[in-house]
Amino acid sequence: MSHFLSRIAKDLTNINLERYWPNFELVAYALYDKTSVFLFNHPRYNNAPPKSYEILKWEEQFVGNTIILFDGYPTAIADMELYNDYEGLFSILVHELFHGNQYIKGEKRFPDEILGITYPLTKENVEIRNRERKNLYNALLETDISKKKQYLNEFIVLREKRAEGIKEHLTYENSIESVEGPAWYVEIKAFSEKSLLAKDLVLKRYGKNLIDVVESTSNIRRSCYSSGLFMCLLLDELSPDWKGNFLGTNATLFDLIKRLNIGPGKQAIEDVKISPETEAAVNFAVESRKKEINEFEAQIGTHLFIDGEIVALSIDPMNIVPFEGRLLHKNHIKIKINNQEYLVQQPSLAYCLDGLKSINKLLIVLKDKPLETDDSLLITGIGEIMGQYTIREDTINLFVN
Repeated sequence: MSHFLSRIAKDLTNINLERYWPNFELVAYALYDKTSVFLFNHPRYNNAPPKSYEILKWEEQFVGNTIILFDGYPTAIADMELYNDYEGLFSILVHELFHGNQYIKGEKRFPDEILGITYPLTKENVEIRNRERKNLYNALLETDISKKKQYLNEFIVLREKRAEGIKEHLTYENSIESVEGPAWYVEIKAFSEKSLLAKDLVLKRYGKNLIDVVESTSNIRRSCYSSGLFMCLLLDELSPDWKGNFLGTNATLFDLIKRLNIGPGKQAIEDVKISPETEAAVNFAVESRKKEINEFEAQIGTHLFIDGEIVALSIDPMNIVPFEGRLLHKNHIKIKINNQEYLVQQPSLAYCLDGLKSINKLLIVLKDKPLETDDSLLITGIGEIMGQYTIREDTINLFVN
């Protein structure tokens, strides 16, 4: 993908980005692979033409597609090895750059991720949520303005019904939609611009998770991206100036939808009948979490259990599987043990005391046995961890303070 570097620099300018969002400010950005980082637009490096980027050696900050503070400056990063096409790489970089734009504009609607881990998969909530999402999907695709407003009105009524039972966790959904929805909005615009796909196919590609009952039930956080995106696109239709000061307010996308002139509300919903589809989706979500964690625990390899006081410093909330006090970090986790920081760039299972941060045991399945000293283990790819340990066949228990 390195052959796209010059094209990326040409396409990513403030002028071009403002086609996607007003006053879209360009922060630093970097593309990387396993060995190198190609850094653009960073104030501490000389990126003046014809040298449009700086080549650095890869370091552990560069993990996933996200926004980081690199040398004290917000920097959007994207893993080149995850993409085979230009439109995919370009659009995800625009997505992460928008998060950089949110950062420098003082975005304050970021969700409390603990609420995502403790999100209640009750059948009534899932049933109403699925109905709600179908109405939102239909509202965007509907061309008749009267019917469009009917779908939107039903969407509002259903969401407010859900608020009666899960108010705190619904705030979590509203927050994710309002932060990630606009990022998906600029991403879809960038993808559509570079892709040869017809616009209706692009919309279906991005909207499929909105009405996929199993997917949206199994991945609550990720499912909020598509609902946020569809609200953004509906606001484009019904309130075209909505983006102007959105980053400067505390209003959620749902707040803006409720402010639209869509007529009188429908009568409140009283009884909720659980459909077989919802029953199946909830059961699948719970069993999938259980199965995924059980399969991780049953892996072949050296099972390293780190017992003691462990603090989670950085996580990837999109790639966490919660189940009965355990959190499977599928991608990576950065932890602190004995005032020393470690980046675990492989799946690990955290046994948590309270919420996300406080861990009393961490399981990592190692391919290579660690090197032993009298008071530490040297673990390939992670580093040296001080503590006392016991070894029995393929199980190591490392006790830390």
